[in-house]
Amino acid sequence: MVCLACQEKINYVDYKNTDILRKFVSGQFKISSSARTGLCQKHQRMVANAVKKARFMALMPYTKLQTLKK
Repeated sequence: MVCLACQEKINYVDYKNTDILRKFVSGQFKISSSARTGLCQKHQRMVANAVKKARFMALMPYTKLQTLKK
């Protein structure tokens, strides 16, 4: 299986692009494994670090409970 990011020749995963990052998290906002996403180790690390940075900068929620409106 060939990595999807390697096919597209992606060199950098931007943490500000949350639309793309949401494809790599589950419904409970857990970071999906490389087996599920189809990424190689290099790109899986880049995506994981970008998701963590987006969470820290409050662009993405840490958990599902943070998305519910009261």
